Amino acid sequence: MARRRHAEEHENHERWLVSYADFITLLFAFFVVMYSISSVNEGKYKVLSQALVGVFNDPDRSLRPIPIGDERPLTVKPAEPLIKDSEQVDAAISAPDALQSIADNVRDAFGDLIKSDELTVRGNELWIEIELKSSLLFGSGDAMPSDKAFEIIEKVSKILKPFDNPVHVEGFTDNQPIRTAQYPTNWELSTARAASMVRMMAMEGIDPRRMAAVGYGEFQPVASNDTAEGRGHNRRVVLVISRNLDVRRSLTGSGSANVKPDAAMKRAGTQTAPTPMKPLSPPPAVKTPAPAL
Repeated sequence: MARRRHAEEHENHERWLVSYADFITLLFAFFVVMYSISSVNEGKYKVLSQALVGVFNDPDRSLRPIPIGDERPLTVKPAEPLIKDSEQVDAAISAPDALQSIADNVRDAFGDLIKSDELTVRGNELWIEIELKSSLLFGSGDAMPSDKAFEIIEKVSKILKPFDNPVHVEGFTDNQPIRTAQYPTNWELSTARAASMVRMMAMEGIDPRRMAAVGYGEFQPVASNDTAEGRGHNRRVVLVISRNLDVRRSLTGSGSANVKPDAAMKRAGTQTAPTPMKPLSPPPAVKTPAPAL
C-alpha cells in the first residue's frame, strides 16, 4: 500500500498577536500604576511643591509649617511693627536736632543775605523763623513772586524737604493803605503773599499737608511805621518751622511791637493763669407768707 503523506503543517503567521497582547497588557498595567501614583492628594502635593520652592526662593515662607491632613487655608497674621507710623512721624518731627540742623543749613546757604540784613534766622527749642523782606520776593503792592523769590524758595525747599516739621508761612505788611481790585486791603495782600510762598514750596516737592499760609496784614509790626526804614522792616514774610503740630505761632514779646505781655506769652507757648471769676451772689431769699388759719 502506498504510504499517506502527512499533511504539511502551515506556519502560523499570527504568533505576533500573542506578543502584541502581552505588550498591551504590560502597557495597560504600566498606565494603571502611573494613574494610581498621580491620584495622590493634589492639595498635599501643591503644598509640598510650594514649600520646596520657598526653601530656595523665599526665606520667609520656608519658616511656615507644611500642613498634614485636612487642607485648610493658612492665615498668617502680619507682625505688628515695634513703632507705629504715627509714632515714627512724631519721632521724626520731635527730633531734638532737626531744628538746629535746619537753622545751620539756612545760615550756610544764605550767608550773603544774612550779612545784608535781608534774611534773618532766629528761634528756640519750639520753632525757628526764617524772616525775609518782601522786597526780596515781591514787587510793591503785588503778590507775584520775582525771579529772586524762586531762587530763594528752591534753596529753602531743599533744606526743609528731608524733615517732617510743619511749615507755617506768615505774611505781613506796613500800615500804608492799599485799595485795588485784586487786594482791597492789606489783609488780602499779606495772605496772597504767604499763599504764593506755600504754592512755590509745594512745587518744589514739599508735602502740602505740612504747610499753612496766613496773613496778618499791618497789625503785627516789628518796627515803627512812621519811617520808611521801619515800614521796610514791617513788610516781610516769615517761614515758621515748628517742632510739632502743637506749635503754630511765631511772634514773641521780644520780636513784636505793640504786643501785650499776655498775648506774647501765649504765642510763645506759655499759658497764663486764667483770671478768676467773681463768685456769684446768691439770689435774695423770697419769704413765703404763712397760710391763714
